[in-house]
Amino acid sequence: MQISSRFTIAVHMLCYIALFQDKEKVTSDIMAGSINANPVVVRRLLSQLKQRGMVTVNRGSGGAFLAMKPEDIDFLQIYRTVETVKKEGIFHFHENPNPNCPVGRGIHQALDSKLMRVQEAMAREMKSITLADVLKDFPIEK
Repeated sequence: MQISSRFTIAVHMLCYIALFQDKEKVTSDIMAGSINANPVVVRRLLSQLKQRGMVTVNRGSGGAFLAMKPEDIDFLQIYRTVETVKKEGIFHFHENPNPNCPVGRGIHQALDSKLMRVQEAMAREMKSITLADVLKDFPIEK
């Protein structure tokens, strides 16, 4: 299973904002330099984080700021904000198992509830980790 880099880029952005919002004007270009990513990607994610109320962005002069306390931003919120999660969840089941095969016919009954348990465990764990947890382990002075 692999989650796209949008999640880790968003966490990186939120960390940068939290650490530098009071020291410099935090722009998408500056964050893109830190992430080594295209500023367009950063702006798109910044817009999503803004829509969810995690950040504010000043018009004109620019500059991004956290709109929530770091302890109130958890990984699950970030994940659900920036990742495209289909209705069925994080696991994409192959669409057409063969109904004429005993394994194909029974695979959903045998596997679906177990995959749901894994997904629920992942969600619980992600909810338990906040931006504040990441910031307190950061290797630079705050």
